[in-house]
Amino acid sequence: PRGDILSMQCLFIKSCLLLSFFKNNEYVCVSICLQLISTGEPREQIFRMTGPGADQDPKGLFTIDMNSGAVSVSRSVDREATDSYQLEVSTTDYSGNLIEGPQVFRINVIDQNDNRPIFKEPRYTGEVLEGSPTGTTVMTMTAFDADDPNTDNAVLRYNIVKQSPDKPSPNMFYIDAERGDIVTVIAPTLLDRETLPTTTYELEIMAKDMAGSEVGLTGTTTATITITDKNDHAPEFTHPLFEAHVYEGSTGVVVNLTVDDRDDPATAAWRAMYSIISGDPTQSFEVQTNPDNNEGMLSVVKPLNYEASEFLSLLIKVENEDPLVPDVGYGPSSTATVHVRVEDINEGPVFFPDPLIVTRMENIPVGSFVASLNATDPDILEKQSIRYAVLQDPAGWLSVNPVRGTVNTSASLDRESPYVYDNKYTAVFIATDNGTPPATGTGTLIIHLEDYNDNAPYVLPSVARVCEDTYDVTVAVVGGWDKDLPPNAAPFKIELGTQPDLDKTWNVTRVNSTHSQIRLLRSLKKDNYQLPLLITDSGVPPLSNNTEVKVQVCICNKNRMHCSSAHSHRASFLVPLATLLPVKLSSFSLLCHSFFVPLVLCFSV
Repeated sequence: PRGDILSMQCLFIKSCLLLSFFKNNEYVCVSICLQLISTGEPREQIFRMTGPGADQDPKGLFTIDMNSGAVSVSRSVDREATDSYQLEVSTTDYSGNLIEGPQVFRINVIDQNDNRPIFKEPRYTGEVLEGSPTGTTVMTMTAFDADDPNTDNAVLRYNIVKQSPDKPSPNMFYIDAERGDIVTVIAPTLLDRETLPTTTYELEIMAKDMAGSEVGLTGTTTATITITDKNDHAPEFTHPLFEAHVYEGSTGVVVNLTVDDRDDPATAAWRAMYSIISGDPTQSFEVQTNPDNNEGMLSVVKPLNYEASEFLSLLIKVENEDPLVPDVGYGPSSTATVHVRVEDINEGPVFFPDPLIVTRMENIPVGSFVASLNATDPDILEKQSIRYAVLQDPAGWLSVNPVRGTVNTSASLDRESPYVYDNKYTAVFIATDNGTPPATGTGTLIIHLEDYNDNAPYVLPSVARVCEDTYDVTVAVVGGWDKDLPPNAAPFKIELGTQPDLDKTWNVTRVNSTHSQIRLLRSLKKDNYQLPLLITDSGVPPLSNNTEVKVQVCICNKNRMHCSSAHSHRASFLVPLATLLPVKLSSFSLLCHSFFVPLVLCFSV
């Protein structure tokens, strides 16, 4: 009948089973039609396949027989690169007209164990504390396999191939075959860093796939395990007694204290700290740790005195920076005694007080007593004499009795001397004993000098100018100056000299305690005039000084002054004045009110 199946033709692939096998280094795939569809009438058809691996990259990996529909692989496939391919198959007639499809089907690449386990690092490092309990985890090893994780191809098992060194046991460590955890097997008492032949062990670790079967592929790496230190050994002095000798008056290291510590060097469990327990009430010593060798450097920080103590006994303790483990303590060997013998030296005399400060009047008679020096010899156990001498006397004013130490003047003391600063004169003396060898000491004498009225005052400025044919004008305002101190200086009395008839031409009136004004009473012709003045200070008794002020009478023309030569006067004393015109005295304004102010000229215009 027409509806019967007359022929069995594969018109359309409803599903496809891909049979894969490895032969001649190539995968071979064969498709099997699982369902055929009949159109009722046999027709010729062509199979076509599209998708990645067919007509798309990677092109031509899979091919289909256009007549039979058999699918084949043309070259090797790599599951680790692509684990499946999704393709589409359709049928057309010879003219290209679609008959059926397209139908999607997937080709899965079956994994083959072609990848070895790989460790990320060629060498791994770990640490374990000495004395750790058995079963302590040191580190975890992890390898990776690129094969299918859902198959035994990527199931790894770990194993320790070799331990180096193999003492005290070749099986000090164990690795969990599945997790890769390395743990300790050795007993805690044997895991002692100080007794082990080495503190570093190397393990060769192997990872094997196929769950560790004989046909599995392997990968290896190295694990380095360091046995770290804990402070289970107290430091101990190498000797119970140390001896030191030190000269009195000196400082610095006197002895090095040596210790043994079996813990790991350069760690806090090894580094030593020293302390002085007894024997140093004046805190004259200190102990510092030498970072290079852990020795204690005992130093004198305050000079010792032989006369006070010839012998000292110190008790010193050593500890670690880190505390000891609970079951270990510091024993008697962690303390030591240091005997220090102080050696006598000839010490120099010491002045007291230093400096010695006295007050004396300047200009006291030569040979006057100034001070009595006092120097003592610290070597009280020795009977030694002291002699004094002048070491520094800038002005050469002093002498000293070499035996008694009394200081007297050998020249007049002058407060106004350039060697005196802030009214103080400083001299230095030296004291020498008769020891072997002789020792010296120095002391300072400061003399506070009181002022004596020994300097006559003087007048500034010494030159003034005025226009000829003028009169009843202020020529200058002059000020008094004195090297002495009050009350031996201002107020000053400035007046005309004793020459006859001066008061007919000149007049001097007081402005304030330090200044006076000079007035010209009648006109004078062009010339240089010497005006004698007498200035007196306020000392007891007062001192006076006869001085002169040169008054230059000049021709004034268009605000310019033509004067006679005044080469004999220093430039700093030449005080040009403005042209002075006849004005009333009432118009004269003074601004000179301060005591010992710098030179100020007050004049009328």
